[in-house]
Amino acid sequence: MFDPTRDQVRSFFFETWRKYRAGEPMVGLEAVALGIVLSHPEYHPALEDPERFRDRDYSPELGEANPFLHLSMHVAIEEQLSIDQPAGIAALFGALAARHGDRHRALHDVMECLGEMVWRSQRDRAPPDGDAYLECLRKQATRR
Repeated sequence: MFDPTRDQVRSFFFETWRKYRAGEPMVGLEAVALGIVLSHPEYHPALEDPERFRDRDYSPELGEANPFLHLSMHVAIEEQLSIDQPAGIAALFGALAARHGDRHRALHDVMECLGEMVWRSQRDRAPPDGDAYLECLRKQATRR
């Protein structure tokens, strides 16, 4: 299983953005990552300044969003959707996208559930609970 370091993740996004700006072709996950980055222009300044942002820490307590975590979660979700893993996520995502009429907004609903699952797994020192993840998505999809 691929388990990149913080520096590797950040370098991946910096390099993807650099290649895009230089007009170079994307390979592998870079194309997926680029689509996500383009949908988040608020993160472009950070990606354009690796020297300033490579080692920066972000404090959720101060309301700071970590752009690299956010983009990485998007990539993870796109991978899950592409292989329908956990089984059923693609159909639930389809319901969310239909409910919102906006794919990106639906992705953020999925991100909320993914973040909760990861947080619970870390808190409880237990493996991620795919069933709880899917249940969270079901609730999101039927929420009024």
